[in-house]
Amino acid sequence: MKAIAEVQKPLHVFEQLESEVRSYCRSFPAVFTKASGYRLWDRAGNEYIDFFAGAGALNYGHNNPRIKKKLLEYLQNDGIAHSLDMATEAKENLLQTLHDVILKPRGLNYKVMFPGPTGTNAVESALKLARKVTGRETIVSFTNGFHGMTIGSLAITGNRMKRNGAGLPLTNAIAMPFDNYMGDGVDTTEYIDRLLEDDGSGVSLPAAMILETVQGEGGINVAGFPWLKKIEALCRKHDILLIVDDIQVGCGRTGPFFSFEPAGIQPDIVCLSKSIGGYGLPLALTLFKPELDIWGPGEHNGTFRGNNLGFVAASEAFSYWKDDQLAKDVKAKGEVVHAFLQQLVSSYPYLKGEARGRGLMQGISVGVDGLADKICSEAFKRGLIMETSGAKSEVMKVMPPLTIDAEGLQKGLSILEESIKACQ
Repeated sequence: MKAIAEVQKPLHVFEQLESEVRSYCRSFPAVFTKASGYRLWDRAGNEYIDFFAGAGALNYGHNNPRIKKKLLEYLQNDGIAHSLDMATEAKENLLQTLHDVILKPRGLNYKVMFPGPTGTNAVESALKLARKVTGRETIVSFTNGFHGMTIGSLAITGNRMKRNGAGLPLTNAIAMPFDNYMGDGVDTTEYIDRLLEDDGSGVSLPAAMILETVQGEGGINVAGFPWLKKIEALCRKHDILLIVDDIQVGCGRTGPFFSFEPAGIQPDIVCLSKSIGGYGLPLALTLFKPELDIWGPGEHNGTFRGNNLGFVAASEAFSYWKDDQLAKDVKAKGEVVHAFLQQLVSSYPYLKGEARGRGLMQGISVGVDGLADKICSEAFKRGLIMETSGAKSEVMKVMPPLTIDAEGLQKGLSILEESIKACQ
């Protein structure tokens, strides 16, 4: 495929006025003006296929027409936009739809908390609740996990660079080895269990364990279902709460609505954000078993937890889950992606690559330093937006909107292959 006509550097206003902390605009040097479905356009008129999906916030695509229609109707009728945690029709509809369409059919009984508009708000509230319920301080997290950028979330995040940004000691957390972290054939749950049961291990009994079933920012590391079941059993054995961070990998990203469904586990607390907002709107939910709901009124709050536009968008997005069609589509597309990535690994041994992932969160771990970033840069020049993940940015992520059609998916994968060829 021919490279796009021209990649425009952003105007100097970004370099002059925006903080050096900006990152994605460095990887994707264009001024974007329009988006629809799985495509974006920049100011120069170039078209891009989106294999990034707002870091997982756009599972239903850009400007999803069904959701956009509901939002426009709501705004046109002067619907409430901001309400703190007051009762509104939009929130009432969200709660009822979440219960009827998502939770009840899956046999899940959770209370719903609106902790604030972002994923790290959901995580912070989960940690705070776990400590309040158990009276313990320590949280067990896992190697290569990522849970957010506020202090509590950073304490349970593995990435050294992000942790160093805190500027102070990160305490009351301990990292344990994720599934396969110590190589094939090593059951890390046995190691964790031994530390927890031994009074001489130096490991305090934790309030909770928190994990992602597929570590997105950590490098598309997939936890096996047997491992997840053993972790749940460990939590029950030692009276520890199990928190699943489904912020990036939930809302259908791996196929089912919740990523943990196929493992047959029921977490005590579930963190949701990103695509729970339906349209890319800021929204986060913390779900927990009713017996854990020991909050006092106002004990945890936030000014923007009542984002009614997010409620409207989320309620409409749940309509995709009234049957299992979307889950089946994601599974089928995931199989296409997996086969293609396996073929790339076989065809281009210079990558020293490994295909990994589930559903439409997949990628190739590249065994050559800096090569994954280089390939993603070449992809952008050819009209494909991709990002990397992993401790050394070694994994190229394939994460398009779940609603992408077969033509768009194949076109994007073809651009990825061309970009790999260009970097040989």
